[in-house]
Amino acid sequence: MLSSNALAVISLKVATFNVSMEATNYVERGQAVSGNELFELLASGNNQQIKNIAAIIQRVRPDIILLNEFDYTPDPDKGVKAFIHNYLNIAQPGSESIDYPYFYVAPVNTGVDSGGDLDRDGKKTGVKGDAFGFGFYPGHFGMVLLSRYPIDKTAVRTFQHFLWKDMPDNLMVKTVDAEGQPWYLPETQKIMRLSSKSHWDIPVKIEGQTVHILASHPTPPVFDGPEDRNGKRNHDEVRFWVDYLGSKYDPAYIYDDNGHKGGFKGQRFVLLGDMNSSLPEGDSHKGAIASLLTHPKVNGRAIPHSQGGQQHTPDNPLASTHTAGWRMRADYVLPSEQGLKVIDSGIFWPVTDDPDYDLIKDRNSSSDHRLVWLDLEIK
Repeated sequence: MLSSNALAVISLKVATFNVSMEATNYVERGQAVSGNELFELLASGNNQQIKNIAAIIQRVRPDIILLNEFDYTPDPDKGVKAFIHNYLNIAQPGSESIDYPYFYVAPVNTGVDSGGDLDRDGKKTGVKGDAFGFGFYPGHFGMVLLSRYPIDKTAVRTFQHFLWKDMPDNLMVKTVDAEGQPWYLPETQKIMRLSSKSHWDIPVKIEGQTVHILASHPTPPVFDGPEDRNGKRNHDEVRFWVDYLGSKYDPAYIYDDNGHKGGFKGQRFVLLGDMNSSLPEGDSHKGAIASLLTHPKVNGRAIPHSQGGQQHTPDNPLASTHTAGWRMRADYVLPSEQGLKVIDSGIFWPVTDDPDYDLIKDRNSSSDHRLVWLDLEIK
């Protein structure tokens, strides 16, 4: 909101939340999915798990929030608009309703048929391990950005189709099988996309200023084999942002889905998303996340904490920084050094005797991730 003092300080709360709003979350383990499960529940307005997610967002009340794992549909009336109208616009118990008049949603690589046998199991299924990003159907594990401020959609840059081979010194070429041969065959290397979902640069207009939201959701660095194809891809998906903001590599190699070349061209940004990578914990390659957190344009010093996370794993000194029930800092809100000042930060993780604990008490309450937020001032 805009303050009334002479210097007109603009305050902004920005958040990221992996909401697990994807079809397999709403069926029994192993049950087949159609890909329409989420949209049916959004239309009903009656799903308690989604109500709890809405309640969490209403409690924190971010001005801008990225939702990871929100299934994509090209019809926003079935997807993001239904969530806004049937859940967020309804006051959940203990909360006030909230509205997001602006949103951004676009296709992702999950569940999109690659035409190849990417997982090397001898079959070309077109889905799961043979899709450009792991998914049971196109749009699985998608992303949505919600905003209380206008989005300059004409200036959005997306990188869904950027090819992994076009990243200098990429780790795809170092992904080999047990015989030391390339995991990805030459014909696969020619078509393999870097992003498992997509990478987005979304300019948001806030009281005459522009803040770019850099959004992504790199693949988990697990669920593979000794070749470590997911670990290497996670590294390079995270590294993409390092190069985009400026690194030892000339960002001229980067091209967006409209064919425009080059890296970041703005001033202020906030990088959001479930990066599936942590510097001190987890199975990811650490080089990329280390470079991102220490990038001269990134303020990586503001690390959100929660008492609930510490209570969840009391013997781990890093537990207060964890953003997921499986005990790691995976989700990030990283502002630019230039043009933004951090005022406060947090993770929505109530302790067990808090009345809000029921919103996150287990996987079925809302999500296995927690909402992470920063309060900022635009300078």
